[in-house]
Amino acid sequence: MILSSDLLFLTDEIAGFCQCRDTRFESTVTVLLCTSGYIDVSYRGEMIRIAKDDIFIRVPYATQKGPFEYSEDFKFRMVNIPASLYEELMFAQMRVEPRWWQKQEYLKAHPVYHLSPKSIEFCDVYHRLMLLQLEDEQSDYRRQILMNIARTATMEVLKYLDKTLVLGELEIGRDSVNSSDYTFNAFTQILRENPHEREVQWYAKQLNITPKYLSEICKERSGKSASEWIADITVAELKHYLRDTTLPIREIAKVMEFPNASFFCQYTKKHTGMTPNKYRKEKKS
Repeated sequence: MILSSDLLFLTDEIAGFCQCRDTRFESTVTVLLCTSGYIDVSYRGEMIRIAKDDIFIRVPYATQKGPFEYSEDFKFRMVNIPASLYEELMFAQMRVEPRWWQKQEYLKAHPVYHLSPKSIEFCDVYHRLMLLQLEDEQSDYRRQILMNIARTATMEVLKYLDKTLVLGELEIGRDSVNSSDYTFNAFTQILRENPHEREVQWYAKQLNITPKYLSEICKERSGKSASEWIADITVAELKHYLRDTTLPIREIAKVMEFPNASFFCQYTKKHTGMTPNKYRKEKKS
């Protein structure tokens, strides 16, 4: 079985697994649940084993190119979602999840987890819901329902990390002892608490460093500059208001502390390719 849309790619076939290892899927999130046997795959230059009842989670751009071998009884279910959707979900999660970036980094370093029967049951439910929605091509609400399923499944992963790990003792916490790690984590925390501040200079001032140095640290730690981070958070916030609320455009501009509705409309079109009203109409349809 191979099913796909612009949001999700589902498969339980080796052909689908191979398809997801080419360059087109480097910017996607891969979630693979092994239901029988095992598979050995190359991940970040090393071979790792995914065995029965293990879940493998690959965040965007964590390379998985290289050889792989699997047992004769290997069976699995796998889903891929685009990095753009994953980032949108994670940025939205920033409102309630102070350590979302650290958890993502932990997932990058530790991609395989052995699941309990209860966790497997949750996976089965989400997979079945995704499968049913992908098969229902006539639904007017298909895209929104798929996004909501993906959003809820992402929160389940974060909840799972909370239940299985002591966050204060995460390896990422022990590793994050140099100044650039500390500064980057502090920046994401301040950004989470002040999503309407849109100037790099403002954040640099809070951290007592120069804007140039802040951008260099962000680029080094995440591949994105400070201004790109700020824009991503702002866009995620405005998408939330346009998609999930009925607030008038003028009121959203006010809540997000834009100078006026006109500037808000220009900003939205620049970063989404659509006017606020068009974006709202398309995402709610």
